Amino acid sequence: MAGRVDTSPLANAMTEEDSVSVPQSITIDAKPSALDIDTTRTAMLVVDMQNDFGAEGGLMHRAGIDIGPIQAAAEPTARVLATARKAGIKVIYLKMELRGDLSDAGAADAPNRLRMEPFGVGTAVQAPDGRPSRILIRDTWNTDILDELAPEPVDIIVSKHRFSGFYQTDLDMILKTLGVKYLVVTGCTTSVCVESTVRDAMFRDYTCLLLEDCMAEPVGSDLPRSNHEASLLVMQLVFAWVTDSRALLRALHAQVSGRNGAFVAA
Repeated sequence: MAGRVDTSPLANAMTEEDSVSVPQSITIDAKPSALDIDTTRTAMLVVDMQNDFGAEGGLMHRAGIDIGPIQAAAEPTARVLATARKAGIKVIYLKMELRGDLSDAGAADAPNRLRMEPFGVGTAVQAPDGRPSRILIRDTWNTDILDELAPEPVDIIVSKHRFSGFYQTDLDMILKTLGVKYLVVTGCTTSVCVESTVRDAMFRDYTCLLLEDCMAEPVGSDLPRSNHEASLLVMQLVFAWVTDSRALLRALHAQVSGRNGAFVAA
């Protein structure tokens, strides 16, 4: 069964004037080469930037994992989101979340479920504000998007129950309905949910641009070459293009300034 999606913003997006606007091409300095994208056919993906992964009291924090890199990625991501919205780029949030009965986590012996169990998935906890909550369960504080990256009413939210945002969700249908060809990808963690989603996107012929300072991978961060760096290397060699938020903001600023002469980057 497909993951949940908040479809009301999708309907609104299809009635916006800019949904049928003329192509708006920008060139972004990236690796392995500069990349041209049409912003009218671009969506920004925010992968799993939610309390369980980036907030104190969430799954990772409770497990003793350093969430500092994810928290650090939130600030540049917020700047890119604000500017992308001004440029007419659609924003889609992916949320890792399960049903309360864990029926979408897989059978008792499924690898997906077995790998989640050590992190206490489904365990009842108390949110920092005192509300009852549960680890990685939908409609709880734990799976809410980080406050500093809170979605706008026009944004789209897609829930998923596996690492890839495309597995048994409506993401591909939504992107095709919106006429999207290019994906600007941010989120956590780089080598798990981000990489899984990018691989599946590439297999479906989407062109992906990863913002390296808008994503993080706590696991392996103390290695000579971190998992974050290793994943980005593989991505830029085979699956995608890699840049940072500053390069994208420069390109968007130039485009929108030329269009109305009054744009100020966030």
